[in-house]
Order: sequence, then C-alpha cells, then structure tokens
Amino acid sequence: MARFPLAPGSTIGVLGGGQLGRMLALAAARLGFDVAILTPEVQSCAVRVAARAIIANYDDPVALESLARAADVVTFEFENVPAVVVEQLTAFGAQVAPGARALAVAQDRVDEKTFLNGCGAPTVDFQAVDSVADILAGLDRLGAPALLKTRREGYDGRGQTWVESHADAAAAYERIGVVPAILEARAAFRRELSVIAARGRDGEVVAYPPGENHHENGVLRRTRAPAQVTAALLAQIETIAARILTSLDYVGVMGVELFELEDGRLLVNEFAPRVHNTGHWTLDGCEVDQFEQHIRAIAGWPLGPTTPLAFVEMENLLGPEAHDWLALAGEAEARVWLYGKGDARPGRKMGHVNRLRPLKG
Repeated sequence: MARFPLAPGSTIGVLGGGQLGRMLALAAARLGFDVAILTPEVQSCAVRVAARAIIANYDDPVALESLARAADVVTFEFENVPAVVVEQLTAFGAQVAPGARALAVAQDRVDEKTFLNGCGAPTVDFQAVDSVADILAGLDRLGAPALLKTRREGYDGRGQTWVESHADAAAAYERIGVVPAILEARAAFRRELSVIAARGRDGEVVAYPPGENHHENGVLRRTRAPAQVTAALLAQIETIAARILTSLDYVGVMGVELFELEDGRLLVNEFAPRVHNTGHWTLDGCEVDQFEQHIRAIAGWPLGPTTPLAFVEMENLLGPEAHDWLALAGEAEARVWLYGKGDARPGRKMGHVNRLRPLKG
C-alpha cells in the first residue's frame, strides 16, 4: 500500500494513451516520477514519453494486475474507461484517484445531472429517455427544441441531436442510434464558461480563473482566459466547483463547464473527472499548470498556486492545421504544443497553440 505523499522515483499509472496522458506523463517526469501507461493502442502518443507501457485492453485482468503492482497510484486521462476497471484495480491493491464514484457519475448523463442538482450545482431541466414516448413527454414538459444526447459516451458533438418538434421525435431517436438517452431543455445562455479546479488528499480545494469557450461544429475551437467575470460570478463559479469536488470526495483535477444565463445565474453543463481541454491555457498562462496540479494532488503533494501570469487564447489545432507548425512557431506570442499523432484527420485534435498577452493591470 502506497504511503502519501509519494516521493520522487515513485510510479504514476495512467489509464489511456492520448494527448492528456502524454501531458500528464511530461508533468510527472518533471517532478521526478516515472509513468506507466495502460492503453490498447501500440502507437499512442502518451506511450512515447512514458517510462513504461502496458499494451492491452482496459478490462484485461492480467494487465490491470500488472499496472496495480507497478504503480504507486493510478489515474485516468479520459472518462470512458469502464468504472468496473477502477474497482478491479482497487481489488488488486492499487490506489486510484479520482475514485470509481466520480468516474461512474460522469459516465451517465442522467446520473450526472441528478448528482449535480443534489449537491447544489444546478443544471438545465432534463428527462431520462428510453423510448420515443419519453421524448414526446419530455417535449411536453421542457418545450421544443430540446437537445437529445446519448446517456453514455459521445463527445465533441457526437451522440447528440436537436429535437425540433414532436414530429421529429422518432427520427431524432434514430439519429442517435435508439439507445438510452437524456433530453435536455434548451438553455438560452450568454456564453459558456469553464473552470479547472483541484482537490488534494487533505481536502484543500483550489480553482484556476475561469475561461470563456467557443465551439465550432460541436468541437472546442478556443478558450480565452482569464475570462472577464464579476466578483459575484467568480464566487458562484468557485462555490459550484468546490461543492462538486467535495461531494465526490474527489482527488485530482476536474473540468467543469458552465452556462452563464442572461440573468447572471450559472447552470452546469457537465463535469469531466480529469484534466480538460479548456485548461490547456494553464500550460503557459499559470504558475502551476493543470497537469502538474493533477500529479501533485494524486501524489499527495501540496497543491500549487493557480495565479495567472498572462492572458491566453488557447486554440485547438484540428487535422491538417497542425502542418502550420513552422509558421506558428514563428509567432513571438505563440506557444505551440503538438501531440505527436500521425494521422491528421479533419477534426482530429493534433495539438494546440497558446497565444499570450500581458494581463491588464
């Protein structure tokens, strides 16, 4: 059984081999830790910067036991790892952070919204959907148009569709694959904000300044941070984040997406139990970035300062946009992060660029 705080030279296990795992591995190495990656992908971008790779499916019991024996603490870089995997790791004696509950709640949109409202983090009104009849009843109560999403999986705009009217209900259900779903009331919001927050093993909670997000075709295009917010709005944001983290007895970094309504209220769209795309601005804009913060938290180290050093516009590089690396590197205010992925398919997140400006005094 690992004892916290973990000393340098300890091993951090990461479930998942994508870009978030890659940046976690880089942050862990900077603090003196080794990283073991478990991923089914032989050529994943995280594996190439890690000390050790275990190539296997996430539910492979032999691989999970190997990871549990190798790692002093295990974390994950995406929330679609089956929650039962965390339970298996725990049974093998591994310390896992965040825990299975946070993962399970985040994986089911109905459970997620039920949890959020229960801990004082309000969301849009919603209805669970298991049939076309449920969609019709939901439209009667929530109004049209309403947003239909699969209960599980789905990201970057996938697995969701607008239901324009009662007449569109059956076709909308077909569009998402006739699977368990959630129908969400339309939110008339001014803008989407997000906050990256962390909770340590001692219960300390810290939050980064919020960012303002802009999407294109359901995919995050850019985040600008720190966002311009009033003191009252900032207090709301930080309170919501703290309630979620504390209610889950969470350890690590979390991303929380919020809708700011015209009347100044906030509704939570969703939370991600991991480091988050909207927090990439912290890599160049804060004293301690979200990836180091996550490693600090799960290792039992003191949480670092979240003080912003610059105003940052983070822009995702999608598909062949990453081929412009030479021009981007020539911009004096730009900091380029490339993920080492081979196939620059349209829409695929290949990297991001942080453009820095001085903070206004």
